[in-house]
Amino acid sequence: MLSYPDFKTKKLIIIFANEGEHFSFKNDNLLVKNRDDEIILQDTCHRILSLWIVGHGSITTGLLERSKRFGFSIYHLNINFRPLGVWNAVTEGNTLLRQKQYLHTDLDLAAFFVANKLKSQLALLKSTRKKSDELKDAIKKITTYLSQLSEPLTLEQMMGIEGNSARLYFKNWFDNIEWIGRKPRTKCNPVNTLLDIGYTQLFYFIEALLNLFGFDLYKGFLHQTFYQRKSLVCDFQEPFRPIVDKVIKHGFNLGQIKEEDFTIRQGQYQLSFKAARQYTAWILPAILKEKDHIFLYIQNFYRSFMRDRPIEDYSHYYFLEGVK
Repeated sequence: MLSYPDFKTKKLIIIFANEGEHFSFKNDNLLVKNRDDEIILQDTCHRILSLWIVGHGSITTGLLERSKRFGFSIYHLNINFRPLGVWNAVTEGNTLLRQKQYLHTDLDLAAFFVANKLKSQLALLKSTRKKSDELKDAIKKITTYLSQLSEPLTLEQMMGIEGNSARLYFKNWFDNIEWIGRKPRTKCNPVNTLLDIGYTQLFYFIEALLNLFGFDLYKGFLHQTFYQRKSLVCDFQEPFRPIVDKVIKHGFNLGQIKEEDFTIRQGQYQLSFKAARQYTAWILPAILKEKDHIFLYIQNFYRSFMRDRPIEDYSHYYFLEGVK
């Protein structure tokens, strides 16, 4: 199983294949070449955590073979980061972990993920220097919602708390733009499109880490089993979403987000291929800046879960502070 010191040396590599980039190998090194066959990236396969191929490109048997040998996942995505295909590197045979997942029916871990999400939302809202009366009221209400999670609740009640908190949170965090509400996957405006892209990048990064421990990605604790949904990845994603929210608002404030970078097809906003690379260059680094905290959070969860520790002993992720 991957240790933290080993993880720190790992890299996430993104290739935008529509620009003519392609792969070759030299010994145990992955080489990325441009259309003129010039090397633009070279790194040892030992240091690759995950390889993302964006756009239309070819995946060779040599690449798949090295993925299995060196334990890195491959994600083939379109320009808006929708999956075209996934080749996961999975720690196989962790039957004890999966058995414990299947037998766990308590709602303590569901409450754990919701509470951690609310703590991250509160931390981001509190980081606002000049707080309006409306923002102060939202912080107070979300704090009240957080305290309610310490009481015995049904899953429906927890999801109700999460939904109420999210509405207050998004309205007050994106108060400087024309906010029409969070509408996942509808891509009805630039901010919702970028949130989808940022959350998708976060999702795949967390998925790659969970695979290293041998979790069943389809068996969640908060997000219940639903056909073909990786519910456990959805669970772990929740506390880290404000990473994406912060960088996207920052992009609006700096004027990095421009209407002309998007095309509208059937009522949906989509980034052009050229713009997708530019936006990835400032969205993804915000996620990778927190990669150590994400790894330590998952590692602590794994160890606590396997050792049947009480929920009070599980580490939380505190946005802007780390894992404690």
